Amino acid sequence: MSASTEQEDALVTSTDPLHPANLISELCASFYNLGWVTGTGGGICIRIDDKVYIAPSGVQKERIEPSHIFVLPYPQAEPSPYTDRIFLRRPKLNLKESACTPLFWNAFTIRNAGSCIHTHSQNAVMATLLWEKEKMFRISHQMIKGVRIGGNGRTLSYLDTLEVPIIDNTPNEEDLKDSMKEAMEKYPSAAGILVLRHGIYVWGDDWQKAKTQTECLDYLLEIGVKMKLAGLPTVLNQ
Repeated sequence: MSASTEQEDALVTSTDPLHPANLISELCASFYNLGWVTGTGGGICIRIDDKVYIAPSGVQKERIEPSHIFVLPYPQAEPSPYTDRIFLRRPKLNLKESACTPLFWNAFTIRNAGSCIHTHSQNAVMATLLWEKEKMFRISHQMIKGVRIGGNGRTLSYLDTLEVPIIDNTPNEEDLKDSMKEAMEKYPSAAGILVLRHGIYVWGDDWQKAKTQTECLDYLLEIGVKMKLAGLPTVLNQ
């Protein structure tokens, strides 16, 4: 093994369970059990200072290993990371970095996020269908206290109304980049972006906050769908 290869592998090799490569493997398995990343879909990235750790695309998410993780430098000059991406480390296996990479980069550059999660949660998909006309999911509920304004601002209060924009889907994941960017800039208070008939992107200052908000949003999407189908208002004083 060359010295260069050893240095690259050192980026994803650690006995620390909180190392990003170990965390991504653990979290992907957890998300799989929640039904968020089945069928190789969905993904997660973690940014630590000037390095971004990203899960591979098209693999069984519950079986990802630290050695499968890609490492990219941050920031990268245009047109990276959308084309001609620069890597600090690639897996030895013939794997491709997550198709979500350009969308994860939106979270970094627009919200200065430290982590971004993409799920194919059925709760998210159902919400996009029930609120398709409005292009905005809205709800008032106790659990919005676990969501931060813009994903990294102050937490919402019970009396606030959570709003999550819905954008149209595209045949290729990477092509969502511009519409996601536009929605994030148009709705700076949004803590996530729903994608019609597809899923949701959620970010946070670090992986803990991104995970917490993804869990809270998924709960809110589920209860919102149930309330809507039951003919109940999802917003206070509606």
